[in-house]
Amino acid sequence: MYEVDLNCDMGESFGAYRLGHDELILELVTSVNIACGFHAGDPSTMRKTVNMALNKQVSIGAHPGLPDLAGFGRRNMSISPQEAFDMTVYQVGALDGFVRSEGGIMQHVKPHGALYNMAARNGELARAIAEAVYKVNPELVLYGLSDSELIHAGALIGLRTASEVFADRTYCRDGSLTPRSEPDALISDPTQAAAQIVRMVTEGIVRSRENEEIKITAETICIHGDGEHALHFAGSIREMLLSKGVRLRAVRNDSSIQ
Repeated sequence: MYEVDLNCDMGESFGAYRLGHDELILELVTSVNIACGFHAGDPSTMRKTVNMALNKQVSIGAHPGLPDLAGFGRRNMSISPQEAFDMTVYQVGALDGFVRSEGGIMQHVKPHGALYNMAARNGELARAIAEAVYKVNPELVLYGLSDSELIHAGALIGLRTASEVFADRTYCRDGSLTPRSEPDALISDPTQAAAQIVRMVTEGIVRSRENEEIKITAETICIHGDGEHALHFAGSIREMLLSKGVRLRAVRNDSSIQ
């Protein structure tokens, strides 16, 4: 039987603006990545989102990003590996504090936006982020783009990793995501997105924008919570996967389970 995690970026607003939207998506996914205040979110939103996830028994992860609220953390910044380490420790620690204060256990870390994509290509940044996660808690799972530098760095340092694929993005022939600046970067048709996901999960293949079939590892699927069609996407993908006999389950670090 095929098995995959369905994750969603969440808590990426301020106050209560999108909490109702997030609560609906929590009914459909198996894990969430909660913004930690740098690219989006604030302490109150973090606490409320943690509470919602715990109430729905959805696995919780930190979603650290670049300090760029105006650009939603999607603009590249020139940062050193040490800065990447520091901002990761800071943000992961902040969310972990909220999770622990509410009686929960944090399961994973997934960098956000530009930080995620920079670490996918830059080995030094990837190692700094992986080291930060390991030093905060070596039992955390590190999410990263399938076959990226971040996945390699996490495995090398001894972290459990989860290779991530995207429902609403197209791919280049090297396995990277098509830059958002390109007109064909986003997939807006839920049926097309679901079909792409099913093939990645069951066959380990995705068709690139250059019309080439490339191998890919799909352990967790991202739904962008800020997307206009996020709720519809999550429902369509969940339904399609279940109809194909795919089991939906959060990624766990088996070595930490007693």
